[in-house]
Amino acid sequence: MSLSRGFFEWVFDAFEGFADEIDGELHCSAHGRGLKVWYDDAKKEHYEAQLIRLGGGTVGLEIGFHSEYPQPADNDVVLAKLLASEKRWRKAIGTEAEAGDFIGSDRWRRISEVWDAPDPDDPEASIEIGARLADYALALEPLRRA
Repeated sequence: MSLSRGFFEWVFDAFEGFADEIDGELHCSAHGRGLKVWYDDAKKEHYEAQLIRLGGGTVGLEIGFHSEYPQPADNDVVLAKLLASEKRWRKAIGTEAEAGDFIGSDRWRRISEVWDAPDPDDPEASIEIGARLADYALALEPLRRA
């Protein structure tokens, strides 16, 4: 259940282009299972495109925002802050995004959606994923920082 690290580096390249208007120092970590991006020192609050195992053993691609502090209460605070402006970010992200517990861990929180796993031979896939991840960052980052 992985793609080449290069695939997610291409996703990052696309993300950078689509999200270039966001201020702050951009960081990333790419590996065979995904890409994590965050701004400044907010590594626990980040945007991620990652392969996940779904029911029945199928693999999907989760795209969106994660809050991954060790204490669930800290993650609840982050999610509640973003949900307070849900009407605003829903206009940009749409109804596909689900807000709540992290997939596979009830300690962390997310606002994300799940796609079918990408075809690593499809050159458009990395661009589409990067663009969608940028949608989340453009909609949520100003609210997260407020």
